[in-house]
Amino acid sequence: MTKTQKSPWPTQRVMQQIYDKHLWGGDRFDFYSGYGSHQTEIIRPYLIAVSSFLKSHKTPLAICDLGCGDFNIGKHLYKHSKTYNAIDIVASLIARNQLLFKAPNLSFSCMDISIAELPNADAVILRQVLQHLSNIEIKKIVHKLSQYKYIILTEHLPLGNFVSNIDIISGQGIRLRHNSGVDITEAPFGLNPSKAIILNEIILPNRKGNIRTNLYTT
Repeated sequence: MTKTQKSPWPTQRVMQQIYDKHLWGGDRFDFYSGYGSHQTEIIRPYLIAVSSFLKSHKTPLAICDLGCGDFNIGKHLYKHSKTYNAIDIVASLIARNQLLFKAPNLSFSCMDISIAELPNADAVILRQVLQHLSNIEIKKIVHKLSQYKYIILTEHLPLGNFVSNIDIISGQGIRLRHNSGVDITEAPFGLNPSKAIILNEIILPNRKGNIRTNLYTT
């Protein structure tokens, strides 16, 4: 699928437009998944924390990366996995990733994770993906997450007290402007993990919230 072709999936059309029009910034000649996937102060501590968790297992885990974006994050993580299946909803982005990143344990797939049957794996990575989706789509995704032993979930949240899970239309924006953020353990999602820890947390300057990574064991 070319950058100008229309997708049959509404959310895919929105995400395709974000990349086509570079609404998250970056070089107009390439794909760019936003500062949250590129800013050193944000991604370096995240990569240290997640890599440490992955390397703590004697037998490498099979990983499913839901919403891999431009793969600026995943390219540092797949070497710590048994297999790494990187998934995104934008077909032309996946085609680009397939050309740039190759390894025996690495594969890329294009799918709408709210609709498709998700691949089997030991752990799933969802990094600042759900925050862009409507509650209906998130609920469908959360329903499937219990198949994974580990869920590594990163969300951009407001500082201080906030109301969880105010609904939005899927797209570029997130719930932060409504003083809200995604918490999949709260209604209407209700994930009930056996264990939950904060794996990493980055407080952004100028009270622009914090980017928190939770590790859930199901």
